[in-house]
Amino acid sequence: MWHRCETPFAKPAGLAYLQRMVAPLDPGSDLPIAGVPQDADPARPYPVMDWSPTRCGHSAMRIDAQGRWFHEEREIRRPELVSLFARLLRREPDGRHVLVTPVEMLDIEVEDAPLFAVEMASEGDGQARTLRFRIGATGQWVTADGAHPLGMEENAAGPRPALGLEAGLRARLIRPVYYALADLAIAEGHDPLGLWSGGVFHALETTA
Repeated sequence: MWHRCETPFAKPAGLAYLQRMVAPLDPGSDLPIAGVPQDADPARPYPVMDWSPTRCGHSAMRIDAQGRWFHEEREIRRPELVSLFARLLRREPDGRHVLVTPVEMLDIEVEDAPLFAVEMASEGDGQARTLRFRIGATGQWVTADGAHPLGMEENAAGPRPALGLEAGLRARLIRPVYYALADLAIAEGHDPLGLWSGGVFHALETTA
């Protein structure tokens, strides 16, 4: 359910957040976004599409083109924090990326893709093939299918494949995964170049 944030809100970041970088992670407090649900299962996606907070602002966070996360220009090096924030991501209809909880929605700057597929598993071949990709920030495995299509996108390095995800997001395939995917496609020799997965053909070349 898409919505418009009604009440501008900007929480000043403070020393507490930086202290959390070296303390045990407690999602319930001292994070740059309020209202993070307590959750014992870090692999479970949050229902970000169901949340409609009215307070909004900016998170003072960004994701660079290599997939590194920063808060106030300090790199976030704790995998637990990156995983938590990645599960709060959503893309708005106007293209903005936001972190969202039931309480707040905060903009986050994204230089290229917000997430990256860092590992691939392939089972079967031809139309019976299933391709699964592990998303680095969350550790979740996603199957390429009709709801999660593979497609080519332009970026600074030229056309590269990306995987569609929930909440309007996409994951860029890192180079080794891209090469492994291309090897499979070349071996099967479809025209246009591509692979089947999840009962759907995913084209892996741009059209003129």
